[in-house]
Amino acid sequence: MPQPGKYTNRAEQQAAYRRRCAEALRRQMQTKGLPAFPPIPSTPGTARWRAAAAMAYDLLTTVCDEMQQYADDRSDQWRDSDRLTGIENIRDALSDYC
Repeated sequence: MPQPGKYTNRAEQQAAYRRRCAEALRRQMQTKGLPAFPPIPSTPGTARWRAAAAMAYDLLTTVCDEMQQYADDRSDQWRDSDRLTGIENIRDALSDYC
């Protein structure tokens, strides 16, 4: 005996699929700490962008700190290179946005 259908037609099945996808995306963004998308797609997600920029800033700060500790253990030639300066410049430019 065939199993009874869960949905009466294909449109209901597709609508349920879209709801499940949207819910999965919402949960994924929530676990990452990002605010939800704005209700109207044409509205910019400024809060979401600022949160992502703040996360990037925190990550760059961690990288700068680790590179500084690494540089302290290295030669003067390594310390004088532009490796750390480039990352610090990017982080400082990003801090204006956060």
